Amino acid sequence: MYSEHRFIRALLRQPVDRTPVWIMRQAGRYLPEYREVRKAAKEFLTLCKTPELACQVTLQPLERFPLDAAIIFSDILTIPDAFQMGLSFAEGEGPRFERPIRSLEDIEQLPTLDPEVELKYVMDAIRMTKHELQGRIPLIGFAGSPWTIATYMLEGQTSKTFAKIKKFMYAEPVALHRLLTHLSNTLIQYINAQIMAGADVIMLFDTWGGILSLADYMTFSLNYMEEIVKKVIRQHNGKPIPIILFTKNSAQYLNSMANTGCDAIGLDWTISLESARSLIGDRVALQGNLDPAVLYAEPDCIRREVARVLKQFGTGPGHVFNLGHGIYPDIDPEKVAVMVEAVHSLSRSPKRDAAGLDRDER
Repeated sequence: MYSEHRFIRALLRQPVDRTPVWIMRQAGRYLPEYREVRKAAKEFLTLCKTPELACQVTLQPLERFPLDAAIIFSDILTIPDAFQMGLSFAEGEGPRFERPIRSLEDIEQLPTLDPEVELKYVMDAIRMTKHELQGRIPLIGFAGSPWTIATYMLEGQTSKTFAKIKKFMYAEPVALHRLLTHLSNTLIQYINAQIMAGADVIMLFDTWGGILSLADYMTFSLNYMEEIVKKVIRQHNGKPIPIILFTKNSAQYLNSMANTGCDAIGLDWTISLESARSLIGDRVALQGNLDPAVLYAEPDCIRREVARVLKQFGTGPGHVFNLGHGIYPDIDPEKVAVMVEAVHSLSRSPKRDAAGLDRDER
């Protein structure tokens, strides 16, 4: 199925004129204009829950860089926040819940959400942003994976050991599956609402899947992501809705991830694109995977590292350039400009034309 956007075409493993690029956390603290809006909003959740502000910061990086996709400004913890768990963000400490999950009884009391009611602010932000984009580039909607959201709900905050959820996983697996099932059902409705509001692509962030053994990952993380992939809307208004899965530290899981029915897998920088491609072949597109710390380097080094990543992927369709994780907040925006320009200029082939079709293939 044809799309005019190189980002969508790359995710569907179709020929492109050059490798598309966007950046995880591209609307964020490394931009001074974002910091101004964040300061005016005072609270991070206020920024997330005010559609006009969320739209504004979503568009900010597009005014600086010729990126090939926008990603809606939101957070993976919108769902547990809507569960009334007392979410807050302390400066420099990350998220914290006043009322974390501690028992099966807590899980059974979780409400059923209507995404156009409790999470309407996300849908409104998508609708506003989609209107402002005027079809120039695709808009990415996203959500956390059931496992990653459950991790925060049980730990109550960011953790180094993940002792609470792992204890729950081994001591009360039935209760944990009950929670993961409820989250999966909620996420399916949430993602479908994002698509109906205008999201062109969906990305599932499984930030903490990499703390699990392969067997536990399959049971408690990937099985639920696969259910989401199979049940969410995959075409809307006659257009495909690609789905990207991202698990941090996912090297040992890649083959299984490629079998879920997703369209693309996001990679961190701990595995080369060449190795990933040799493991999973051309079943899915690959996204990544420059180490974010490269953006601290001088421009010549950034260009060399961009060239190395492009070379690692090799020839053929199916590559979206991105960082291996979110951009760091103290990165100079000028270094981002160097990276984006390098991706576009170094990936352009003289054999390709503006339509993204190899002349030899016509």
